[in-house]
Amino acid sequence: MTQELHNEHAVVVEGLTKRFGNFVAVDSMSFNVKRGEIFGFLGPNGAGKSTTIRMLCGLLGPTEGSARVGGYDISTEPDRVKENIGYMSQRFSLYEDLTVEENIRFYGGIYGLEGAQFEERRQWAIEMAGLRGKETALTRTLSGGWKQRLALGCAVLHQPPIVFLDEPTGGVDPVSRRDFWDLIYNLSSEGTTVFVTTHYLDEAEHCNTIGLVYAGRLIALGSPTSLKSKLERYAIYEVVSENPVDAMDLLQKQPWVAETSIFGSAFHVSTDASTGSDAEIRRTLEQGNIGISRIQRISPSLEDVFIQLIAEESEK
Repeated sequence: MTQELHNEHAVVVEGLTKRFGNFVAVDSMSFNVKRGEIFGFLGPNGAGKSTTIRMLCGLLGPTEGSARVGGYDISTEPDRVKENIGYMSQRFSLYEDLTVEENIRFYGGIYGLEGAQFEERRQWAIEMAGLRGKETALTRTLSGGWKQRLALGCAVLHQPPIVFLDEPTGGVDPVSRRDFWDLIYNLSSEGTTVFVTTHYLDEAEHCNTIGLVYAGRLIALGSPTSLKSKLERYAIYEVVSENPVDAMDLLQKQPWVAETSIFGSAFHVSTDASTGSDAEIRRTLEQGNIGISRIQRISPSLEDVFIQLIAEESEK
């Protein structure tokens, strides 16, 4: 690994693998994360996202491969890695029986903050979390959104250059999710590298770069725009039908249909752009005595991309 690569990238991963017995949780992943960017690690539960993030945080040793985080080797310098990162787990890394103030003081002590420096960061964390006046409240009494913001404040209390957020918006309401992403934007704008895992596809739109993970493998990497461009060879239609399950089953049997998937009250159909069309879809469903109330061509979403890539991966 060259010094130039380390200067440009906060995280450099090469062939990272983790096995538990015969089970391969992470399968030879390689990718880089640029300094100051928001990097989204996207995939379903059980895809290997948390295992990867634990290795990158120096909490779990890899079976094969290597990675450097902040310029430090995760295998030979895990303590230096931990000194230079913030980490927020799915459970928010908070002590429920401590007060808001006590949690902040606990993490401040871990990070070696004291005196005026600690007081400045304590005030920042309380303001950022919106907990002014609630410093003596037990953490277990807080709402999910407040716990989330407090956990982030504790994770970055020492102003690390890199912060890892593992499923940080799970279990919180949509408004809290939106507000939390405002905080992520603020961190990134100040130069912090943010590595965030999520299974919410709408959140991935907020990332500079996305890594799509499936069954322990990295199946795609790029910006939201570049990933959507992977579906340019397909025409994607949104269909509203009186019988969507039968409609999807019938369409999936057609050679010009690549994939079908439910989207709310409608379903999406990916077709070969050269042969599939709205007229062809309508004709097929009418022949099957399935009514259509609406059909229109749409731009692909990240969910369309992910579903199609998983389908292609499963066929290998």
